[in-house]
Amino acid sequence: MSKNVQTNTSEQYNLIKELCMKVFLAKMKDYGSAWRILRPPSLTDQIYIKAQRIRSLQDKGTQKIDEGIKPEFIGIVNYCLMAIIQIELGHSDKPDLSEEQVVKHYNKYYEKAYELMQNKNHDYGEAWRKMRVSSLTDIILMKLLRIKQIENNKGKTSISEGIDANLYDIINYAVFALIKLELEGETE
Repeated sequence: MSKNVQTNTSEQYNLIKELCMKVFLAKMKDYGSAWRILRPPSLTDQIYIKAQRIRSLQDKGTQKIDEGIKPEFIGIVNYCLMAIIQIELGHSDKPDLSEEQVVKHYNKYYEKAYELMQNKNHDYGEAWRKMRVSSLTDIILMKLLRIKQIENNKGKTSISEGIDANLYDIINYAVFALIKLELEGETE
């Protein structure tokens, strides 16, 4: 893998972070941290709904609600980060985090996802660039089904990665889809 492609991926990844965080902060201004009351399985279901809508739009090729596929991938990134925060802090009975606290956690976990992406890109040679956005959607849905199963098993796995590892993977697949759609002009 050339250094140019790697630099380009890093730059693109950070541009997508800016896009996702802009939406996240706008929603924080509207709603505060109301999402803090959600238990992790509720966040899993929210992510699943978004991924399922993307797949439905990809299959049908039309939509009746004005919001398209890109905002749904942004929502997936943001809900995954919320879920990771909830796993660390536990859910709350009320909105209890300031914007500053949320941004600190958001940046910390987005950076962890970025580091994971760099490591996997090193080993896989940016194979995601040859994938279709529809395949990225399918993998996100598969990982969500895995998370639901792990949640049903009360968080226990015998050999597999845990919930947080799957959430980081979902973040990365959603970012890859956004790079393809938003920055590289792919359609699907």
